Amino acid sequence: MRTLYALLGVAAVIFASGTVNQATAQTNLLLITVDDMSCDSVGAFGCELEGTTPNIDALAASGLRYNYAHVQVGNCFPSRNVMWSGRYPHNTGVEGFYQVRDASHPHLVDLMKKGGYYVAIRGKVSHSTPYQPYGWDDDLTTLNGEAQDMKNPESYYRSTKHGIQSAADQGKPFCLNINISDPHKPFYAMGKKGQVVPDSNVPSRVYTADEVPIPGFLFDDPDVRLELAHYYSSVRRADDCVGQIMKALAESGLEDNTAIVFLSDHGMPLPFAKTALWHHSTRTPLIVRWPEVTQAGEVDREHMVSAVDLLPTILDIAGLPQPGGFDGRSFAPTLRGESQSGRDQVYKVYNENSGGNRSPMRSVQSKRFGYLFNAWPDGKRVFRTATTGTLSYRAMVKLAPTDPEIAKRLELFQHGVREEFYDYENDPNALVNLIDDPRYQSEIAEHRAAMRQYMESTGDHMLQAFDSREDDALVSEYVERKQAEADARRAGKNRGNRNREEDAEESDEDETKPKQDRSLFRMNVPGQAKIGEDYVVVLRHRLPEDLGQQSFHVTLKDDEGKRIERIVKEASGDGRLEFNFKVPESMAGKSVSVAAFVGESFQTNRLYLTKGDVKVD
Repeated sequence: MRTLYALLGVAAVIFASGTVNQATAQTNLLLITVDDMSCDSVGAFGCELEGTTPNIDALAASGLRYNYAHVQVGNCFPSRNVMWSGRYPHNTGVEGFYQVRDASHPHLVDLMKKGGYYVAIRGKVSHSTPYQPYGWDDDLTTLNGEAQDMKNPESYYRSTKHGIQSAADQGKPFCLNINISDPHKPFYAMGKKGQVVPDSNVPSRVYTADEVPIPGFLFDDPDVRLELAHYYSSVRRADDCVGQIMKALAESGLEDNTAIVFLSDHGMPLPFAKTALWHHSTRTPLIVRWPEVTQAGEVDREHMVSAVDLLPTILDIAGLPQPGGFDGRSFAPTLRGESQSGRDQVYKVYNENSGGNRSPMRSVQSKRFGYLFNAWPDGKRVFRTATTGTLSYRAMVKLAPTDPEIAKRLELFQHGVREEFYDYENDPNALVNLIDDPRYQSEIAEHRAAMRQYMESTGDHMLQAFDSREDDALVSEYVERKQAEADARRAGKNRGNRNREEDAEESDEDETKPKQDRSLFRMNVPGQAKIGEDYVVVLRHRLPEDLGQQSFHVTLKDDEGKRIERIVKEASGDGRLEFNFKVPESMAGKSVSVAAFVGESFQTNRLYLTKGDVKVD
């Protein structure tokens, strides 16, 4: 099929009722993530509950799945930034739920656009880049001015279809990052306080409390069962979304020239899973289908791969050069069925939750064992995490006074311990801490040494605390210093000291924003830019009277999506605004793009548009 593309230089295929023409032989990329889904919730990865993921299972049967795949971080914003940067959080600056405006590393968006791709995203937009707005060609979360329902499977069909067609209209291969909201809270039919609420987006199968399996790291209780029933129903709805995405791809006729990468950003949003670094917190159902390369139904049980390796691997699949500076490395050889050395461990990190609360942890995991170093426990600090709002956590608190085993689990969850070591092969739920067991001291020493090597080689700021792990005062000083930095950052934001564009979603809940209104303004961008001459972007606006005066933010960006200059102007009613930019000499022979939005902040913007790439003479 790819030979045919190369010979013809164009693909003419039926797409629903229209025709897609793709004038490229490059491999398309469809990157699908689900939000807060544990690996073992997927049938192909051993789910105990029948029928949770028929569409994901079909994808696994057609591609290669990894038995030892992990993400780096147990919460969303920093986890996704690892995926699309190829760098650990301490080397991107994205350690929590905040924007990093001075990020200097190339991102998936930058590298794929530079390689000639149309690059678009659906969902988790602010969580997927160091700052927002970034240089995506399109945000498929909004179509024709209408914000798409993040829990509606058919909307994912529409977004994927639109993205594929837009790439074809531009004569480019596509790189689509489609991020499914489920099974992130709120679960299907469950409100924030655990009550059952009406939900029009009904999964193709709904599970009941009496049929769900109880993960070994939790306990059997009616409230836990109710929450798990809603969780697994949401897993099924996420699978429905995957089915709709695959339907759009099949209708495009481009399946044979599209590589698919599927994974979850971390484990289920319940205690002892999300916002942690245990085996079940970070193990991800990674599936890759690369036509004519991966073998259908193949399982890799040899190599340990992780999210930090994704971007280098994607570049290899696309045939694009590696820019250097990655913490991860491509596992493309394993996609071809080859062995790759040095893949017997992964390094995992956790720093901060969505509320800015620092609970620093690190882990080195091998195929059998996992070592964890936790800097935050001091006997007084209480672990703060999104999972304390769950029915399962409340049940644990309620039962602890009369149940010694649950009381021990609650104590570990709330106050932690400095070091942990688990035999995941025999104890995947991390129930028995072997750190003081004399039979495992050799393995513990090996994993400690590996952790220090990772910390030193990657410049991890937690190294000094790790080296001082027997000195509680020094470790606590590190945590307090990092917490003070987080507090100062958030205080600065609250005082309004941040750039207007930086007020993007920082919550660990679902992304929401005002409905996009395409009638508010139109943007005209010159098709050519010259060094030393004015580059004038024109916005024609039509603001309803009830909106009053609004801020228009226009940003000129370089070919890697980084800001060159931003101009903000105020306007009301109907009118015309000009934004005069100077293109720096450093952009000669390159290209620029323009991003614009209206609103006081990007989080509350009412319309966001991007245009480019414009060649610079």
